Amino acid sequence: MPQTSSAQPGTGPKPAVRADHPGVTELFALLAYGEVAAFYRLTEEARMAPNLAGRISMASMAAAEMRHYELLRDALAERNVDVVPAMTKYAPALENYHRLTTPSTWLEALVKTYIGDALAADFYLEIADALPEEAAGVVRSVLAETGHSQFVVAEVRDAVTASDRQRHRLALWSRRLLGEAITQAQFVLADRDELVDLVLTGSDGLLQLAEFFERLQRTHASRMQELGLA
Repeated sequence: MPQTSSAQPGTGPKPAVRADHPGVTELFALLAYGEVAAFYRLTEEARMAPNLAGRISMASMAAAEMRHYELLRDALAERNVDVVPAMTKYAPALENYHRLTTPSTWLEALVKTYIGDALAADFYLEIADALPEEAAGVVRSVLAETGHSQFVVAEVRDAVTASDRQRHRLALWSRRLLGEAITQAQFVLADRDELVDLVLTGSDGLLQLAEFFERLQRTHASRMQELGLA
């Protein structure tokens, strides 16, 4: 996942969550399944690339997702938690998101890679500001590789500059990604009290979930501008 949130390590408030908070384990498990799901999504969507360079870029991102999964697996093991049963309960929401946002073209796959993953990164990184140092370090390490998805920006901007039709189509697609991401995040939080408690114990910007989701929409708008979709 790309780290495109404005949140920066060390700039948030002091950790307000104790190290043994059950929400930390749930957050690691949610992230772990997200990494596995992203790996399979990227390997499938790499086949849509029109050239070898695109396939290699997607494959590199997929490989990074599995490295991140292994980091989370080890972090859960240190907490005496088996990663597979812990993360499996998050499969329905994440798989539903991917099912509802299956791209039909290479450009849609690129936009989903850039915007969809960045929305998730916003959520996790803001929570990280309130985590104990060790747990926050795990989350930031998982989201730290920023270069892999940058190839998306140039390719999408070139395509939408050349075609108003593509720009309109991809702008609608981008808004759909935002809507589905927020919907599935709300489903996850509704089912997991530990995660809700973790979020509400976090930084001041997360004290109200409604405000947080509004902020997601604002950062989404800036990314649409970056891609030439606004």
